[in-house]
Amino acid sequence: MFSRLGKAAIKKDLTNTLALCAALGHPEKKFKSIHIAGTNGKGSTSHALAAIFQEAGYTTGLYTSPHLVDFRERIRINGVPVDEPWVIDFVAENKSLIEAVLPSFFEITVAMAFAAFAEKQVDIAIIETGLGGRLDSTNVLTPELSIITNISLDHTDLLGHTRAEIAGEKAGIIKPGVPALIGSEDAETFPVFFQKALAEQSPVYVAGNFWELVKTGQKSDLQYFKAVDLQEQKIYPLATDLAGSYQKENLQTVLAAVTLLQHQGWQLPLETALPALGRVKAQTGLRGRWEVLQQSPFIVADVAHNEAGISAVLSQWQEVPKERARIVMGFVRDKDLEKVLSLMPAAAIYYFTAAQVPRALPAGELAEMAHKKGLQGKAYATVAEAVQAATNAMSAGDALLITGSFFIVGEALTATGSSAML
Repeated sequence: MFSRLGKAAIKKDLTNTLALCAALGHPEKKFKSIHIAGTNGKGSTSHALAAIFQEAGYTTGLYTSPHLVDFRERIRINGVPVDEPWVIDFVAENKSLIEAVLPSFFEITVAMAFAAFAEKQVDIAIIETGLGGRLDSTNVLTPELSIITNISLDHTDLLGHTRAEIAGEKAGIIKPGVPALIGSEDAETFPVFFQKALAEQSPVYVAGNFWELVKTGQKSDLQYFKAVDLQEQKIYPLATDLAGSYQKENLQTVLAAVTLLQHQGWQLPLETALPALGRVKAQTGLRGRWEVLQQSPFIVADVAHNEAGISAVLSQWQEVPKERARIVMGFVRDKDLEKVLSLMPAAAIYYFTAAQVPRALPAGELAEMAHKKGLQGKAYATVAEAVQAATNAMSAGDALLITGSFFIVGEALTATGSSAML
């Protein structure tokens, strides 16, 4: 599977997913959906929209990837992961189908999610793409709305070496006649989306034309905004438990999606939508996005794993009061670490490590690369050892950031005893 092995596990078309869905009675046609692609912010946007639908009384499916600790995090209904016996039964009942089709792990998981949502008769399913869009296994849906959060350089060996090329792959989720919402407009990528929408005769919208957010405050677990409805010329107070500063763009996209979905007849009044954004984590189980694990000494974890994501996290990290900065980090092999390591603060004490997946970059190699960039620290064989070393060395005024990949954060949550699913 790609999450463990990398591009060697990628399938180049939708043949297997279509075969699985056909054999399962086309579950993807038995529920309404919203399809979300983008380089960063897909997970947060998906979870926030799911929270809003749940708050409004809709039975809501949520499919995201990868998981942090438990496989069942990927498939939720009203925020609750599918039962372990259900997963086991699905695999057992479809063993001969799986052996005949020989799908990837991700293809099986997508089919499993669609089957769960159809079986539970969800009113809406929020579906996050895994990689890209055009050839992603989830791209057999005809959704109510297609959302593309933003585009930056990531997985360039698979999706393209320019932002425009990557946008072309993400634009593959735009379907004939289905409205498309673009979270971040810029001169290089928007023409790609516009041309695809034009070809599909799909209306295309930009989130910033509907809502503007002005940040007014921050606590460790909440941030506060004035949310400006540009269409209605009204201002609303917004408190959200999506505490990362980078969530501003995602929240703007979510509110724009609510506006468009209201126009389609979905009953998503702001009276329930705005409060729902204050309890996204509790409603949907979102983890690993500027997640404060401990206040004193301060420990925060974030799954940022590419240049744009790391840059956004470090911007907020700079604002954290600290006597000494400590950073536990590890990456997978296919990242452009030259650029990422150039962003890392030289004054921090580093704990280089590797997650227990074949795709992980060994801690020693990461340490060697980091030392050449002037970053000081030691290599640790496991995430648990790195976290233990960092926490043992901390004084009350220190702060610890854990970042680099979903795998690093997932293993850190386990190591710190914070792995219970919300």
